[in-house]
Amino acid sequence: MIELFRTDEGVTHQVDEIADGVWVKLTAPSLAEAEKIASCLNGVDPADIVAANDPEEKTRVQYEEGYSLVLVDIPVPEKRNGLDTYHTIPLGVIVLAHNVITVCAEDTPILAPQTPSWSNGLSTRARRIFLCKILFSTALLYQHCLTGIDRERQEFEDKMRKSTSEDDLIALHELESTLVYFATSLRGNGSVLTRLQTSARLHPGPSNEDLLEDAAIETQQAIEMAQIYRDMIEGTRNLSSSLMDLRLNGVMQRLTSITLILSIPTVISGLYGMNVNLEGMPLAELPAAFGIICLFTAAICLVLSLWLRHRRWM
Repeated sequence: MIELFRTDEGVTHQVDEIADGVWVKLTAPSLAEAEKIASCLNGVDPADIVAANDPEEKTRVQYEEGYSLVLVDIPVPEKRNGLDTYHTIPLGVIVLAHNVITVCAEDTPILAPQTPSWSNGLSTRARRIFLCKILFSTALLYQHCLTGIDRERQEFEDKMRKSTSEDDLIALHELESTLVYFATSLRGNGSVLTRLQTSARLHPGPSNEDLLEDAAIETQQAIEMAQIYRDMIEGTRNLSSSLMDLRLNGVMQRLTSITLILSIPTVISGLYGMNVNLEGMPLAELPAAFGIICLFTAAICLVLSLWLRHRRWM
């Protein structure tokens, strides 16, 4: 899909034709659409336009004659194993002499000119500043997603106090996998920002240097957040494993105690049930022998139960 936007008098609006100062927004473009844009903007390689369609494309800064290509990774929502998680896909920004092109395989709030918070101060004519704003918005989106992941981890810890199911463990694993993707992508984005800070072609200039520094700072903060949350999830997973072992030990302890208590009437009934001379069996000659033996057996079981409970084995 091809969309064209231009900023006039501080307002970014959609236009119908490519001209100077127009932002070309491509979402999952086909090769035919890439060739169409390349024909309108002479010198752009269609292969560079569709590069962001490849999910395996690496983050990089590429300089060509007449334009520069910046590839970063952005987070997008995804369903895995029936769970709401995230993965990362490439976002390409091509900066030309009078235009800027953005390419992404999916629609993303990073490229949402209709959002007032995003379009504040946006100008499609200031191409380098436009690039810095995209990188800054990317870092903020990562932080927002990371905050959501940590919130899900806290919810898992609250549930873990009561019980832990197989679905909970799978969900925790998905959160950890997402953080691995984020950490890898953020390191790549950080390398891109480091290169842009020393780039004569794409640097926004001394008066707007703070924009690029802010993007780099927010990206570094997102990297640290991803590492911290990953460590916390690892600690949560270890705690979950320890709690499961503790609960299993408690179940085995209770089963052992119950088995010990039930073995007492089994042994006594087994002794009195043997085919031997009754003269040698205590209480065998009394008319109330059965009741006495039952009460004696119950008393022993009760005393043993109280002792086990006192030792917290039941």
